[in-house]
Amino acid sequence: MQMLEDFKAKARKKKGTIVLPEGNEPRMIHAARRLLDEEICKVIMVGKKSDIAELAKKENVDISGIEISEPGDPSLFEDFANEYYELRKHKGISLEDAKKMIVDPLFWGAMLVKKDMAHASLAGAMNATGKVLKAALHIIGTAPGTKTVSSFFIMVIPEFQGKKDYPIVFADCAVVPQPDPEQLASIATASATSCEKLLGIDPKVAMLSFSTMGSAKHDDADKVLKALGIAKKSKPDLLIDGEIQADAALIDKIGAKKAPGSEVAGQANVLVFPDLDAGNIAYKLVQRLAKAEAVGPVIQGLAKPANDLSRGCSVDDIVNVSAISILLA
Repeated sequence: MQMLEDFKAKARKKKGTIVLPEGNEPRMIHAARRLLDEEICKVIMVGKKSDIAELAKKENVDISGIEISEPGDPSLFEDFANEYYELRKHKGISLEDAKKMIVDPLFWGAMLVKKDMAHASLAGAMNATGKVLKAALHIIGTAPGTKTVSSFFIMVIPEFQGKKDYPIVFADCAVVPQPDPEQLASIATASATSCEKLLGIDPKVAMLSFSTMGSAKHDDADKVLKALGIAKKSKPDLLIDGEIQADAALIDKIGAKKAPGSEVAGQANVLVFPDLDAGNIAYKLVQRLAKAEAVGPVIQGLAKPANDLSRGCSVDDIVNVSAISILLA
C-alpha cells in the first residue's frame, strides 16, 4: 500500500530509534532485521543477549547492528529503579517494589523511551494490551493537557466517491469503552493531531451519533454535544462538528441537507465514535465488507509513543507500526 510506503519513507528521514521489549519473540527479531535493512529506524531489543543470540541462530536472522538492552543492566538499573520510584511513590510503591518491577521488559523498554534513549516503543505480540498500556502509563505518562489515552485506526477505503485508497481516521476503536464528555473531547482532539501528523492533511472531525444537529433528543446525543463544546474550547481553530450521523458526515448531498452550513458535514476525514461498541463494530464492518485496510490500532494521548500490537500480528504489522510510531514521536 502506497500510504504505508510513504510512512516508511518519512520515518527514514527522522532517523529515530524504536524499542522492541519482546526480544524473545521470533516475529520481533525478523521485524528488527527488516527495520534496519530498510533503514526505517534503529532498533533496541530488550532481553538477555544470550537468549536473543540463540533465537537469532534458530531463526537464521543476522542481529548485527541491533542494540540489545538487558533488564537489570548495572549501568542503568539504579537510575531506572529510582526514576520509577519517584514516578509512582505517590501511589504507595516502595523502592524495593520499583526495583522488582523495572526489570520487567515492558517497563524497562518504557523507561528507555522516558529517558530519551529511544523515541518510541512497540509491544503486544506476546503481551496483552492491558499490560502494554500499564507500563506506558506508569512510566511515559500522558501528554501535557491530556487525561485520556485512546486509539485510532487509519481505515484505507479501496474506493470512495471516485477516490482510490481513501484514508479516514476512526477513533476510538480499541481502548476506552464508555468515554464521558471530557474523554470523548480528548479523543477527538488527539485524533485530529494524529491525522495531521500522519496523513499530512487538515483534519475535519465529525462527532458521530444517531442524531444530526438535534434531530433526536437523548442523553447519548447530549453527551456528544457536551464533548463537542469541550473540544472547541480546547482547540478553537479545529474544524469539528456534531452531533452528526455518519452519512451526513461523509456524503456531501446528505450533509448539506441534514447539516446545512456545517464546514465538516460531507467532508469529514476523522470520525469520532460515541463509545467503543460503535467504534469497534464500525471498523470491523468496514474492514470486512468494504475490504478496507485497517492500519492500527495506534495509541494516542501518551507523552511519547508506546504502541500496542495484536498478539496475532505479522512481521509486516510490526514494521508498519514501528514506522508510524517513529513518525508520531
